[in-house]
Amino acid sequence: MRIGLIGDSLTEGRPGVSFFKLLQKQHPHMTFVNLGKPGESVKSLHSRLTKKKLETFDLAFLWIGVNDVYSKLLSVQAQPVAKDHEEFKAYYQKVLKCVLSSSKVVITVTPAIVGEDLNNVSNHEIKQLCTLITSIAHKHRNVSTLNLHTVFENHLSSIKSSDYISTKVLTVMKDVLFYKKPLRIDQLSKKRGLHLTLDGIHLNSKGAQIVADEYAAIIDQHQFIEKDALK
Repeated sequence: MRIGLIGDSLTEGRPGVSFFKLLQKQHPHMTFVNLGKPGESVKSLHSRLTKKKLETFDLAFLWIGVNDVYSKLLSVQAQPVAKDHEEFKAYYQKVLKCVLSSSKVVITVTPAIVGEDLNNVSNHEIKQLCTLITSIAHKHRNVSTLNLHTVFENHLSSIKSSDYISTKVLTVMKDVLFYKKPLRIDQLSKKRGLHLTLDGIHLNSKGAQIVADEYAAIIDQHQFIEKDALK
């Protein structure tokens, strides 16, 4: 089975711990293609996909949208972001159309969190994007949704995290350059008072394992359906 993972730095696996590498270890006999790109927004992803056609995949995960919220907290934006939810919706539909043209089945993955404080302004907007993405997915027969915000919300609802979010470009660059090993990443995460992320966005070991397990469950289910259909 060929599986495509399309998205931003969370999919690429830097900074922080890579869920992609964990997923590869859990499914060593499958072919995974990592198409994550740092700083990617829904608009920049659309531009990327229109310039170069995707390979053919049996299953594709589309995880995009967090930078359209997170970028509003940064002084420098790596990529152009949607000016409002209507523009986000329009570009997301275009992106999904591109992915569908090359994939038998697509899983739209919602943004997880912007900061581990679930009541902050950014996470309220993340919730709105989750609703929007789910409504778009429901219009397609071979598309379903993995709501990672709800998954993370369930893990964080009973614990107290700090409100730390990396908003300085130099801090993010330092995390990329000097915190590559999971042990060091987890130590810095703990120092910042965080539970699932390195910096409020990118994943520590626990967060990466949660995402890998959610993806793996969908892959296993898809494999079972395919085998059942061949009987």
